[in-house]
Amino acid sequence: MKNFDWIVIGAGLTGSALSYELAKQGLTVLLLEKDPNYENATHYSYGGISYWSGTDDFSIKLCQESREIHHNLSKELGDNTEFRELYLMLTVPVDKNPKIIAEDYQKFYIKPQLLTPKEAVKIEPLLNTDAISGCLQLPQGHINPRKTNAAYQQAFLRLGGTINYEEVTQLLFQNTTFTGIKTTQETYSSGNVVICAGGLSRLLLKNIGVTVNIYFTHSQLILTPKVDINLKNLVMPAILNRLDIEKQSGDSEIKSLWNNTSDEIISDVMEPGAIQFLDGSFCLGQISQIITNPQAKINSNLAETTIREGVGKILPELQNLPGKLHHCLVAFCPDSNFLVGKIDGFQGLHLFSGFTGTLMFAPPLAKRFASWVKEDYQKMPSLSS
Repeated sequence: MKNFDWIVIGAGLTGSALSYELAKQGLTVLLLEKDPNYENATHYSYGGISYWSGTDDFSIKLCQESREIHHNLSKELGDNTEFRELYLMLTVPVDKNPKIIAEDYQKFYIKPQLLTPKEAVKIEPLLNTDAISGCLQLPQGHINPRKTNAAYQQAFLRLGGTINYEEVTQLLFQNTTFTGIKTTQETYSSGNVVICAGGLSRLLLKNIGVTVNIYFTHSQLILTPKVDINLKNLVMPAILNRLDIEKQSGDSEIKSLWNNTSDEIISDVMEPGAIQFLDGSFCLGQISQIITNPQAKINSNLAETTIREGVGKILPELQNLPGKLHHCLVAFCPDSNFLVGKIDGFQGLHLFSGFTGTLMFAPPLAKRFASWVKEDYQKMPSLSS
């Protein structure tokens, strides 16, 4: 039986960044992912880094740390993450008062600039001024999430880390002390495990009788090949209905629905956003559906039509771009930006998941997590089960 200091479950950006940071501390680390061709929230991310979004001393500090990390990450990892800074253009619907919407953003560390439709189209010429009453402009970091994830993994391997593509079938405990993991191929021994499995984190913990305040949406968006159209900025709606349905999942009535898996759509929203990567490809739109069954089938034709129509109203030239609909699970916590720390009642069981703003929060928190492990484990937060 192979032995490791730490086992990390999930090789998206959260698991890859955390594995790298733990290995930097001189620890032996096994990173497990069930599928080498995984299609997860990192793979289908817009790549935005909202370092303007801190609202208190701690989140503002994380925003500042994240910006510094991303500025230097390509050099540190030895591979290009395609980091750049651009504008985030938050569109206000034509039937909403942009001044009232702008008031909701005054709580953030960096305040937005309110633009008229004419001012906004000078910055982003693809915008349809007839569809918006205004726009909020904010500074935004941006990376290629797939290349960044791969860079973390390659740097992790150079530090002596191990990545195996095997599905976890069982977490092993002696009483309440973690002792290892059984997969479809092997059994591994360790005194510590951290779950970074995104939308599947809830299911993994449920299998050992642990319930935490983490859930998931079924996210759908369109990816395009390289096209000649040039979008200069990241465009998103100023009113993020996705955050509203995530918050509602914390209500007791909705929480009870998560006790059983179902294909029923509990909530369903579409956000007409777009980003163009440096290679000329696009991500278009995002549908977020709360469905308690992680294996639920979605209506791909309806989803694609809905996204194209929604994006087309704001950015008409993008509506009919060639592209394909993709689907993944996105983890979230209704009342916090993430769940990071030790799970109460168990020795050696940890969670690093549920991020709102993964690319912004995960890198600095991965550094902090690894520092807690190496320097002062008692400072690591505890999470109630």
